Amino acid sequence: MTRRDSDRQRMVRWGSVGLAVLVAVASMTVSAEARSRKARKPAQAASSYNPPTASIVIDGNSGAVLHASNADAIRHPASLTKMMTLYLLFERLDSGKVKLNTEMPASAHAAAQAPSKMGLKAGETIKVETAIKALVVKSANDVATVIAEYLGGDEPTFARMMTAKARALGMAHTTYRNANGLPDDEQVTTARDQALLGRALQDRFPNYFRYFNTRSFVYEGRTIRGHNRLLGSVDGVDGIKTGYIRASGFNIVTSVNRNNRHLVAAVFGGRSAGARDALVRSLIDTTYKVAAAKRTAPPVAEGTAVAEIKMPAKPPTPVTDPRVEEVASIDSPEVGSSAPIKPSAVKTVLVRPGKTQMAALSELPPAGRNLMPPRPNPATVMTIATVKSDLPPPSVDTEPGILGTLPAKAAAPRQQVASVGAAVPVPAPVQDTLGSAKTRSGWMIQVGAFPEEQAAKERLEAAQSKAKAQLGHAEPFTEKVAKGDRSLFRARFAGLEKTQAEAACKNLKRSEIPCLLMKN
Repeated sequence: MTRRDSDRQRMVRWGSVGLAVLVAVASMTVSAEARSRKARKPAQAASSYNPPTASIVIDGNSGAVLHASNADAIRHPASLTKMMTLYLLFERLDSGKVKLNTEMPASAHAAAQAPSKMGLKAGETIKVETAIKALVVKSANDVATVIAEYLGGDEPTFARMMTAKARALGMAHTTYRNANGLPDDEQVTTARDQALLGRALQDRFPNYFRYFNTRSFVYEGRTIRGHNRLLGSVDGVDGIKTGYIRASGFNIVTSVNRNNRHLVAAVFGGRSAGARDALVRSLIDTTYKVAAAKRTAPPVAEGTAVAEIKMPAKPPTPVTDPRVEEVASIDSPEVGSSAPIKPSAVKTVLVRPGKTQMAALSELPPAGRNLMPPRPNPATVMTIATVKSDLPPPSVDTEPGILGTLPAKAAAPRQQVASVGAAVPVPAPVQDTLGSAKTRSGWMIQVGAFPEEQAAKERLEAAQSKAKAQLGHAEPFTEKVAKGDRSLFRARFAGLEKTQAEAACKNLKRSEIPCLLMKN
């Protein structure tokens, strides 16, 4: 072999070795980059989700704010919403209008709510006490909607009641759009507002607040366990509620009662349940040292006047459940007043619906009346616009009208009331076994329809007190009308000029009293 051949072979061998080294290095580089990208992905995902933390700690004994960070920044309440849902339910329990063993029915709308849920089916019922535990422990969205519909007639109406109650408590930056906290851009609150609600629940309902300490319960043979890991792990923690939606992170309102000291903490924006709980623990440890050992602050209570409620411009999301057609006939004294409503001396006329019948404003279920206090400013009040006909079920020759279902011949002219100020012809009174109804001239207004006559009389008294200038000399009367196998009592005023009737309706709207304008 020549030297040239030998050199050539060495060059081939070294070239092969170099190529192998290059391939190995390239492979290692690609592998390292892949591992690096894989390692970076969680960090990138975490950094893209970084809701700003908002927190507050209030001394329940003194009312002093012991810690605050973004406490008034707008956040979404998520399942903390259910605290207010339960507040309104506790009110009904406290007044005796519902009982712990009261059965509440589930509608199709309630059954269709997204998880977390108990899995109720339309037509099933759930007891009030079980519903409380389902909200506290399971944070069941379907059960929250069941409560809303039972107390408010439909969920949008109940959300208005929740917002009104929030204002009465001083929660100035909270607006509710649903009863369970499922995502809605217009459902907002602050850490300060939620801490205030946490204090109010304890001060107002000490007998029912104990439910917030429930860690598990048995339902249809299944043990349902809760999400609040601070219960049983942090000394003195006795509630109250956790929540999560992506827009505001992991949230919590926590109550601590330890050695005569009482703290209420609210935290929004936890990156995980563990991170949220760790922050709460730290806040408790820090502020407990300076908390007062003696109660000096007055109980949190509703104010004597209701602040303005600026409802969002977006209307409530429509639902498929037919109960959404119902309208709340709501009336109550001023918040904080203990004075009873005195019934007005009115006349009752019994009539039966004829071929052309006025669609009446429908009432709430018995448990749902007197829930929402009046609000003073008409510019900031959203008037309920949906109504339900009080006619018998439609026959085959009917078609839907604007406010309900009318006979086809009557529906054709479409002379229904779409808003206050539009006139509707009222049919002539019909004969019945009690005699003929009184013929009335001029204009009249209807301010509600109720299953009991006494409720209709109370509405007349309330309406007359709100619009004394226009209704002081008007003729109040109730009108009984059959509705299937039950009766309704319409609350009406007659003997008005058109301008008087229009002005009366305008004033009544300011007090959240429905008003329907009619011409005799």
